Amino acid sequence: MTYLAHGATLALVWFFVVNLAASAFVAFSARRAPGSAALLLALRLAPALLSVAFVVAVFLPSYWRFEPREFAEGFDITLTSIAALAAAIVLTGAVRGARAWTHAARRTRAWTRAAQPFAIDGIGMPAFRIEAPQAQMALSGIVRPRLIVTSGLLAALTPEEFAASAAHEVAHHRSWDNLKRLAIRSAPDLLHWTRAARAIERRWAAAAEHRADAASADPRALATRLALASALVKVARLMPPPVPAAEPISTLVGGGDIASRVERLIEDGHGAAAVNDDRAMWIVGGATGLAALIAAQYIPLLTIVHQVTEVLVQRLP
Repeated sequence: MTYLAHGATLALVWFFVVNLAASAFVAFSARRAPGSAALLLALRLAPALLSVAFVVAVFLPSYWRFEPREFAEGFDITLTSIAALAAAIVLTGAVRGARAWTHAARRTRAWTRAAQPFAIDGIGMPAFRIEAPQAQMALSGIVRPRLIVTSGLLAALTPEEFAASAAHEVAHHRSWDNLKRLAIRSAPDLLHWTRAARAIERRWAAAAEHRADAASADPRALATRLALASALVKVARLMPPPVPAAEPISTLVGGGDIASRVERLIEDGHGAAAVNDDRAMWIVGGATGLAALIAAQYIPLLTIVHQVTEVLVQRLP
């Protein structure tokens, strides 16, 4: 086995090991996680991000620094099998992401094929009206967002309710929520196959809706918040089957409990947001401290990783 092939195999092994450990930790701690959208997203993507970061920032430098270029390593069945599993995880994530993107693009083309473009004041993106009796508003696209509005929604909502609803979708775009949905779908991790992953994704979707509600309705403007709350109730009663959560498309009532969203809009809900902000500050502070500690001990860490790698290579069949 050549130097590069051996390194690639071990890199995939470390990816699998870190991914497994991080997925187990996230699955165990998911219920205790704060309800902040940013923290829930970070938690859901943590196994994939940590695995890639460890391989790129720790294992590869360790391998390059300490592994001799001239050696004759044998074919390690166990390590190669683990590496194959890791490669399958990465490939499966890529396929999931490609399918989600393709399905969303196909759905958007079907929506806009016979759509009529129209202008919405204060909305800096193309908007299209489609002739359908259902009440639905959807934001499709990431780089080139498009707002899809059915004639049924236009007929059901007052001008104030429609304006508040459109502002809600703009808030989704400014938060890059469609990109985040695609990242969640594409994440190469073992966590994907657990109930914890689905629970985190549902909580993230709900938190993202609350955040978009808050961003689109000025807390000081009661009339705006009431208009959005009224629109949510109307659309929830008239909406068609929801867009699959696997697709990177945001809809007006696509996530979260409508009752809790309406209650938050009516009551403003700044107290809960403040609690989540405090928790977020503590968690971000802890992560920053851990990153500083790792940076301070970087060279010793490379040595330890190399030593552990050697033990794995020598002990496993």
